[in-house]
Amino acid sequence: MKSFVATVLVAMLFVVALVFGSRNEQLVTISYFVAQGEFRLPVVLAVVFLAGFILSWIIAFYYIMKLKLSLRNARKKIQTLTQQQGQDA
Repeated sequence: MKSFVATVLVAMLFVVALVFGSRNEQLVTISYFVAQGEFRLPVVLAVVFLAGFILSWIIAFYYIMKLKLSLRNARKKIQTLTQQQGQDA
């Protein structure tokens, strides 16, 4: 349920950013390492927001998988210790 609420909140922020960007039709100059380009503000806002969102999900997915793996290893260890204790009794 928490992830659903978070997803809806992020989607609403994305829509607000798009509305804000669509009301501002200015050209923005972006300089990167080798070149320079002029882009419309809504495009820049959408790309930057989407890139940050995807990067955040990738990082969160990495940590969630890491926690699930350690939880699985801990459960296996508990199971083997429980079996050893049952054999000793």
